[in-house]
Amino acid sequence: MFFASYLIGLREGLEATLVVSILVAFLVKSGRQARLKLVWTGVGAAVALSVGFAALLTFGSASLSSDKHELFDAVASVAAVVFVTWMIFWMRRAARRLGGELRAKLEDAINLGPAAVVAMAFLAVAREGLETALLFFTAVQGATTSPQPLLGICVGMLTAVLIGWGLYASAVRINLTRFFTWTALLLVLVAAGIFKYAVHAFQEANVLPGLHTYAFDIQAALPPDSWYGMLLSGMFNFTARPSVLETIAWVAYAVPVLAIFLWPAAKRTAATRNAPAKQTANAS
Repeated sequence: MFFASYLIGLREGLEATLVVSILVAFLVKSGRQARLKLVWTGVGAAVALSVGFAALLTFGSASLSSDKHELFDAVASVAAVVFVTWMIFWMRRAARRLGGELRAKLEDAINLGPAAVVAMAFLAVAREGLETALLFFTAVQGATTSPQPLLGICVGMLTAVLIGWGLYASAVRINLTRFFTWTALLLVLVAAGIFKYAVHAFQEANVLPGLHTYAFDIQAALPPDSWYGMLLSGMFNFTARPSVLETIAWVAYAVPVLAIFLWPAAKRTAATRNAPAKQTANAS
């Protein structure tokens, strides 16, 4: 569970860190350092809300009866899959214009007053924080007694902060497009595992049938207590004996989402490769 949690903390943490660094850099470069405390106030409130939301999910789920607990986890898992899928595609579209939009919104907030600046910074970071809390909660179901998920997300966020600070100080150079592309692909697989778990939880809650109708059983080749079995289970929620509906859910999510995500990139690559050939043909 460490690596899955680390990936969530790193990806979501870097997005939030980039948002904060854009706001801070804009104020510093425009000579408005006095308003930095307003931005940090909004950021602090967003962090507090995210931590509180994570605690509410954890303790709220733990206080429910067995059937209601499974149903709660299932609904939360579906919500997490929806949010992370939206976030992956939104980030791909908005990455290039994110800085300009944030600077424009902050300029408008400054003209409105201090409260607007705090609210703008709060809303910019709160979305990332709430997504992180929900995604982390659903990703670590079944491993809540282990400290590894919490340690993983903390280390991931710390890494994101260090990378963000390095980018702000121009001490680190990183291809953010490539970074977000590769982490998005991994998050799609994590989300597929979460969706698979949601189906399993619905089956445990007797909402869906087929809990003991297995698609395959490879426990002999992939023992659940082996290090590689635990790695696959913790990272992608892969189990050696899934039900038919769980398997269908994993494939139904992972295959089309990966295809849609990779298809534009494949078209751009093909167009780039074909461009020189077309230019040569036209020249001849």
